[in-house]
Amino acid sequence: MTRIERLLAPIEAPGLHLEQLREAHRETLRPLCPADDPVWEIFPSNWAGAHFDAIFDATLANPDRCPFLIVADGAAVGMSGYLHIHAADNWLELGGTYMTPSARGTGLNGRIKPLLIGRALECGFTRIEFRIDQRNVRSQKAVEKLGAVREGVLRKQRVTWTGHVRDTAIYSILADEWRARIS
Repeated sequence: MTRIERLLAPIEAPGLHLEQLREAHRETLRPLCPADDPVWEIFPSNWAGAHFDAIFDATLANPDRCPFLIVADGAAVGMSGYLHIHAADNWLELGGTYMTPSARGTGLNGRIKPLLIGRALECGFTRIEFRIDQRNVRSQKAVEKLGAVREGVLRKQRVTWTGHVRDTAIYSILADEWRARIS
């Protein structure tokens, strides 16, 4: 098994199962993305309603996106995964996280992110980045709880699906920092 195959293999933990998002998950994920979810205003793309199929197809077709479907206690609750895997330089981005509204604030994200970070480090990655819309304070606080270091802001870096030109906060966790934190 190659390093990337190990990185993207299913992840199991008590009450959790993560597996690479695939076509068979389309109808599982669709109802988790309600059109009235206010998060869409600050999310880079809209997964709800008429937008769902196009963004699902684009995600599966994008080699820079490697999302996992998240199953908690037997029920699908969202997705998160790796983006922009740079194996030669030993870094990747962790993101694209969306949790259905009922899963937010439950501590689930705090259980999933360490699994993804741990897997990346086991596979030899030494830098994990998080790129977060400057308006998304909730996500910034979540990665700060993990010990991520805020490195700065890329100003006017990305145009979201609404046409908003967002500023992107950059955070990172380095392998030695993570290991020191969990030991």
